[in-house]
Amino acid sequence: MSGAVLRLRHPLVAVAGAALAAPLVLSGPAHAEAAPYTVTPLKFTVQAGGRSCVVDADLYRPAGVDAESPAPAVLATNGFGGSKSDGSTDAIGKAVAARGYVGLVYSGLGFGRSGCLITLDDPAIDGKAASGLLDFLGGARAADDGTRADYVVQDGEGDPRVGMIGGSYGGAIQLATASTDPRVDALVPLITWNDLSYALAPTNTGARSGVTSDTPGVFKWQWTNGFYLIGEGQPLLNPSLDPSRFNRLDCLHFAAQACETIRLLNSGRYPADKTEAMLAYARSVSPVSYLDRVKAPTLIVQGQADSLFNLNEATATYKTLKAQGTTAKMIWQSWGHSGGQVPGELDLSQGNLETSYVGRRVLAWFDRYLQKKTDTDTGPEFAYYRSWQDGYGTAAELPALSQKMYLSGDGKLVDNRSKVARGSRQYTNWLVPTSHSESSIAPLIGLPDPKPYDTKGTYLGWRSAPLTAPLDVVGAPKATLKVVSPKAERVQNSGDASDKLVLFAKVYDVAPDGTRKLVNRLVSPVRVPDVTRPFTVELPGIVHRYEKGHRLEFLIAASDTAYFGNRGIKPVTVVSAPEDTGVLELPVVPAG
Repeated sequence: MSGAVLRLRHPLVAVAGAALAAPLVLSGPAHAEAAPYTVTPLKFTVQAGGRSCVVDADLYRPAGVDAESPAPAVLATNGFGGSKSDGSTDAIGKAVAARGYVGLVYSGLGFGRSGCLITLDDPAIDGKAASGLLDFLGGARAADDGTRADYVVQDGEGDPRVGMIGGSYGGAIQLATASTDPRVDALVPLITWNDLSYALAPTNTGARSGVTSDTPGVFKWQWTNGFYLIGEGQPLLNPSLDPSRFNRLDCLHFAAQACETIRLLNSGRYPADKTEAMLAYARSVSPVSYLDRVKAPTLIVQGQADSLFNLNEATATYKTLKAQGTTAKMIWQSWGHSGGQVPGELDLSQGNLETSYVGRRVLAWFDRYLQKKTDTDTGPEFAYYRSWQDGYGTAAELPALSQKMYLSGDGKLVDNRSKVARGSRQYTNWLVPTSHSESSIAPLIGLPDPKPYDTKGTYLGWRSAPLTAPLDVVGAPKATLKVVSPKAERVQNSGDASDKLVLFAKVYDVAPDGTRKLVNRLVSPVRVPDVTRPFTVELPGIVHRYEKGHRLEFLIAASDTAYFGNRGIKPVTVVSAPEDTGVLELPVVPAG
């Protein structure tokens, strides 16, 4: 689908904006025994990105909190396309105030009734604006109407004790703020990104660290253009915009570099000079570029059902924070941008902070780092939702790759290299996508999404024997591959990354009746750096039980409807022999 753009009619832009924001953060009122609080609308004039603009906020003050009885504060903002007033954002203010915290909830720059351009949580702009709100909580500045907060616990002069929580766009802003302002004491980012260049155009091979690769990735056109239209459609969502929110005719509400990035991705052509600039910009507004400055204790919560920001991004952030000595723990919950909400999981519309696993972990995190209750148990290093068993699985560290399977020339996935049959097989791509994983935004706006499929002749699969016992996979599988593609080889050094071979790796769960399940509809796009060399593919992290009698099917496909694919026809051959074949590695944990 080279050059394709997601086209939403204007009414759907509004629907999509609400839908995208809704699942991103806590949603709903606090539990029935909540303490009373007051809500005061406030405005703050800030300087951001060379512009003067107004930040629209609501201050939630618990009853009984005053200068003699101060309380710690919690700062939060919206997911992309939302505002301080949407059901998923104001619920945070209600929830924390009901539990004795001073809540300050605001519309992010460029959203709701806040001014300035959309700058993708740029630390130098969005982070600086949030730092101005910390000044208010620290008593160093007043709101535009003169309101002051002299009832927030202070750790020093002008240093409020404050945590942050929020999801997606409201998750990355926490890391951006903490990287520019050391006064932040605790973070709880939910379902957010590590490297925006990976999130919007991933390639899952050749990473120099985490998810970051020097090879431009495979454009995730549906998600990216959906968000772009929501941003550019702000006059429809919020009439009478502040003039500070307008940029220029060809880039109405975003920072210019953001629009340039979208246009380059949609062009389907990635010459080296423009691509380097694109990657540099995307990473400058991503945690990957500033995590070294984040020192606040961070509880990372990521969703298993999430094709926008997958578990690998959370893992990259977690590992970086741990390696530099920042206190961090990680939870893989069920739901993310792609759905996945199940009974008992965090959902404040059900008043379940105290009864959901993730909710209790959030409360404990704030107890420990905001209330300074040093004896609070903040839980295990790593926890993951299991659909096949009640409760969360836990571990002291991320499970390691522990089981290997081999790609046999006869299409079998075998457990021993000696069982590999010699042989070669081939597939080729068409000029239109022939495999489908998901329609990224369709389910969020109520449209049906066809089941995943692959068209014969445009993919290769390797299928295991029926399992003799359940197999529990927790983490990101890896595959080492070698392909032959003379047409790709001839053009791969053209200087335009779009000439390199693109393929998509995935693992199906095949039931005894032949029914195939693509776990959370996740695939691993790869732009192969050099088809003359073996390469390793990291697949998206999953938490899944392959039941006894089921089979695993590892598959590489030529295309996927949710992504841009190959330029031109590039047949691919895979050769297998016992001494030289592809290997699939799985992070397997003991069945339980």
